[in-house]
Amino acid sequence: MITCFIRYEIDPFKRDAFCEYARNWGQAIPRNGADLIGYFAPHEGSTTTAYGVYNIDSLSAYEDYRQRLAADPIGRENYAFASRERFILKEDRIFLINVSLPHTGLVKP
Repeated sequence: MITCFIRYEIDPFKRDAFCEYARNWGQAIPRNGADLIGYFAPHEGSTTTAYGVYNIDSLSAYEDYRQRLAADPIGRENYAFASRERFILKEDRIFLINVSLPHTGLVKP
């Protein structure tokens, strides 16, 4: 299992549009094969940094998932919405593995 972290730089005056975009992915991402952890919008501190986080089985599963997402009606509309409204200024994606599992059974000092 790998976790995809998407870091967005968003227009702070279009935060509401980013939130709508995130809610749309909340429907499309799970039904196309990824385990959505969530989308996170600025609250305190930076007004321009947002995140999307989800788990997927592997990089090859990710490639298949991206094709399904691009063909999904909500996915297609969401990509078009972001392009039309231009609330995403920059997007970076990184894939990480959780190396601290399991969290239980740790010895306390």
